[in-house]
Amino acid sequence: MNHLFQGIRILYVILFLTLTQSLFAQKGILVEYQRSNNNKIMEAQDPILVYASDSQTTITSRKIMNGERKTPYEVLFIKRPTNSYYKLTNLDAQKQLATLDSTVINKQQFEITKERKKILGYTCYRAKTSINSNSIDVWYTTELNLKGGPSELGQNLGFVLEVVRNGNSAITASKIEQVKSFPSSVSLPSTLDLVDDLTYKDLLWKSRFIQIPIFNKQKISFSDNSKSDSILRFASGTVIVKKVKIPKITAGQDVFIQVTEQSKGDAYDRTGSVFIIPEDQGISFLDGMKNGMNTLPIYNNGNGKDYQGVIRTANYTPILELMRFFTPFGVSQFNYLKLKDKNWQDSVLYRQDIGELASAISDKDVYVGAFIGNYDKNGHEVSVEITIHPGSDNHKSLKKLLPIFNSTNVMEMGGQEYGTMFNKEKGLEVTFELKEEAKNVQLRYITTGHGGWGDGDEFVPKTNSIYLNDQLAFSYTPWRNDCGSYRLSNPASGNFANGLSSSDLSRSNWCPGTVTYPIYIDLGVLKAGKHTIRVQIPQGENEGTSFSSWNVSGVLLYD
Repeated sequence: MNHLFQGIRILYVILFLTLTQSLFAQKGILVEYQRSNNNKIMEAQDPILVYASDSQTTITSRKIMNGERKTPYEVLFIKRPTNSYYKLTNLDAQKQLATLDSTVINKQQFEITKERKKILGYTCYRAKTSINSNSIDVWYTTELNLKGGPSELGQNLGFVLEVVRNGNSAITASKIEQVKSFPSSVSLPSTLDLVDDLTYKDLLWKSRFIQIPIFNKQKISFSDNSKSDSILRFASGTVIVKKVKIPKITAGQDVFIQVTEQSKGDAYDRTGSVFIIPEDQGISFLDGMKNGMNTLPIYNNGNGKDYQGVIRTANYTPILELMRFFTPFGVSQFNYLKLKDKNWQDSVLYRQDIGELASAISDKDVYVGAFIGNYDKNGHEVSVEITIHPGSDNHKSLKKLLPIFNSTNVMEMGGQEYGTMFNKEKGLEVTFELKEEAKNVQLRYITTGHGGWGDGDEFVPKTNSIYLNDQLAFSYTPWRNDCGSYRLSNPASGNFANGLSSSDLSRSNWCPGTVTYPIYIDLGVLKAGKHTIRVQIPQGENEGTSFSSWNVSGVLLYD
């Protein structure tokens, strides 16, 4: 009997130890972290939460656990002892995105120092590393007998209780709790559809903002052969127009326009513009495109020429320019023109913040157009998109705006006159009416000079003067002397005996392969009623059949 009782007792001991080990395997700790800058706790933050056991570390946040975090959000998992690193993003309530990196934890390298300090009563040691030119201090402890931390950094050292970047930005443990079991939501799902890391990063990045594709690899060339059901083409194919639905843009959101361009046959630098066609009045620019440019309101300044559709009138609004850009000399198509130590770009990317123009497109169906002036049957290929991003300042309100002039002759190949009205002192003058008082008024002004010979205004600095109600409001000389920076986008640019390339030469506010950005001229408060703005530029004289011109566009922004 004693042997029987002893055997039963041993069996109970084994069963107890097995159950104890099983329960211990499910136990772990929960560590909460706070972010700080320069020893000041950041306000309104979402604390990082780290659940850690012998078999797994999960990095999440308080709002995610409470169901308060908007998608997309990311949760990180480290499986032990292999240190397999899983990143899982909930794109929305139904869709997840995941990737696995089996090496990132194990390949980390640190310099272990002798420095130590106490964090929440635990002795921590300092380890140093550098990431992307940022100095990183990792403070870890071995007293918790577990591995983990608020990021992938230092997961093999012990338990990381603080990470400090560049000595002033810190993530520090603020609370440690023993937990008997973890919520099911912090367990790594048993089945995952994994993608490679680059695909994961790309899809995660794109999920954080709204993409509005407008044109995708559309040809802009001097040819009537290109056809499309959804895209309107004018001026022998040098202008493309499409109606696009833009979602509501809220205060504080950031709005960008992006253009990608390649040459498909044209070797020269050309003026390009992306614009919208306002339809707020009885006549629109689209009417002129369809019915002939001479059907639009005509501006005369006494020099004998008719300038179609360039200024605001009582029943017409000129086009609103989103971006002015310039093609380089033959990027992509002419990359076969080899030069030693010149690795040509395959395309040119133009990207610009247009948030100040958001009210013109927010929650509207708008006609968006793109123009590149050229006479080549193969011309250029462009892609255009607008992106809308969450912003950091929700107190900003959308600006009101009023397009008032645009002398860029986007219908150049459809009979629209060049902007040569500056050969008279009157220049370009427009009278407009405000229905109510406007505060914090700015003129968003884009200007570029053209005339491609030695004495043409493309190569001669000229002062632009802006008059408001006959008073000089602003004056400056637009000029770009950094054009040589973009040589690798200009394979077909001519090379001169003096060692320069044509694309190197300084120009009147533009370079081949760049965006010309607007300037913002403060006009203060404008009372309700009529006002007159005049643009005056000392345009150069003609030389034979060569002439100078200026493409200027202006829109009022105000509160």
